[in-house]
Amino acid sequence: MTEHIRRLNLEGATAGVVSRCREFTRRALADWRWIAQAEPEPGALRPGPPRSPEPDCPDCPDAVEDVLLMVSEMVSNACLHAGGPREFVLRLARGGLRMEVGDGSPEPPRRRTPADPALPGGHGLLVLERLARSWGWEPYADGRPGKTVWAEVPSPLTPDGCTALGERL
Repeated sequence: MTEHIRRLNLEGATAGVVSRCREFTRRALADWRWIAQAEPEPGALRPGPPRSPEPDCPDCPDAVEDVLLMVSEMVSNACLHAGGPREFVLRLARGGLRMEVGDGSPEPPRRRTPADPALPGGHGLLVLERLARSWGWEPYADGRPGKTVWAEVPSPLTPDGCTALGERL
């Protein structure tokens, strides 16, 4: 299977980047058959076609929600701690889905200890640790200041449990 790649340039974007990345991801996952059709985010500017009531496999709705949560956390972290995201990339290959957020900060991601676990904030890397098969970061290879934070998840299975959905492309 060839790798399928989608890129979203976010250089200079400020407002609505988390929603844009979630919608971008939702559409890519629909195209890649993780979900039957794209369903617009609440409040999205461009409504998509209605989602069919039955996804391609029983694990897909949970897998999609996990991916969208990780996208939200990764992009939010770039906004809050790294001066904003430069680029968002999705890569689908036989092994699963890789999400990448590039930013302009050379500082590695650091897990923060929230003052109160019940309050928002400080949970982004914990979410990645719990939901991703693996995650990490790497400096830009071309010498520019900044880094790419990435997370990988396996493809959900088809109902017969033997073929990753991405392999049908």
